[in-house]
Amino acid sequence: MIEFANIRTIAEKELRDALRNRWFIVFTIAFAGLALALSALIQPGGTQLRMMSYSRTAASLINLVLLFVPLIGLTLGSTNLASDRETGALAYLLAQPVNRLEVLLGKYLGMAGALLATLTLGFGVAGVALALQGSIQDAGSYLLTVLLAYLLALAMLSLGFLVSAVAQKTTAALGGALFLWLFLVFIGDLGIMGTTVAMRMPIETVFFIAVLNPLQMFKLASILTIQANLEVLGPAGLYATDQFGGLLLPLLLVGLLIWIVVPLLGAMALFSRQEKFVLKGSTR
Repeated sequence: MIEFANIRTIAEKELRDALRNRWFIVFTIAFAGLALALSALIQPGGTQLRMMSYSRTAASLINLVLLFVPLIGLTLGSTNLASDRETGALAYLLAQPVNRLEVLLGKYLGMAGALLATLTLGFGVAGVALALQGSIQDAGSYLLTVLLAYLLALAMLSLGFLVSAVAQKTTAALGGALFLWLFLVFIGDLGIMGTTVAMRMPIETVFFIAVLNPLQMFKLASILTIQANLEVLGPAGLYATDQFGGLLLPLLLVGLLIWIVVPLLGAMALFSRQEKFVLKGSTR
């Protein structure tokens, strides 16, 4: 039986600890500073110029999210359980009248709150800067981009917790998180491009392989919020627009939700069966 009061207590503690963590503070300041710098590149001018500048700035913010958010989510999530296991804090916590699911959900919700606070601050200062310059042409699209960034952050955090549930040491967890980040951000795209050229795969196959990557789901959905089609992505983008039409954005949102839920369920299943593993890790 899960007690929501226990989950709330653990989540509040994790949130306080994260907000006091110097590395998390550095991440937050860096993301907010870069987002503000990108929005400051807007130059006042005519309506057409402002619309073009907003589109460029929005695209730059999307690329910033693609690089920054997976790194933060994966590293914070992967080191959470592993570091507590090494220090013995996890064994002490499990000795209290709480079960493992309450501990994991509480930790996840606390870290999620801290991560979303970082994104809110970054997008908030960028949005204010754009609004002061009269450069936001569609506030709804901007807010939808923020929502997509939230979903991507939670998906990366879920993957990080899955890594943390598997890894016994902090160094192994961090190494696994960095490998996942490199794979999703760099190797995944390059691998798809190389395979496409070598095997001459049809466009529909390339598209379906690409959207298996949550970062590509975020990228496609974010571009759709800026413009009505994906022609900037070439034949694969045109195929996606023609094949799915107005259903593409809802399907991408569902895909991001699946990337949040499935890894988290995997982490819960592993962690709930790790009594000996937890105790062993706490004695090291």
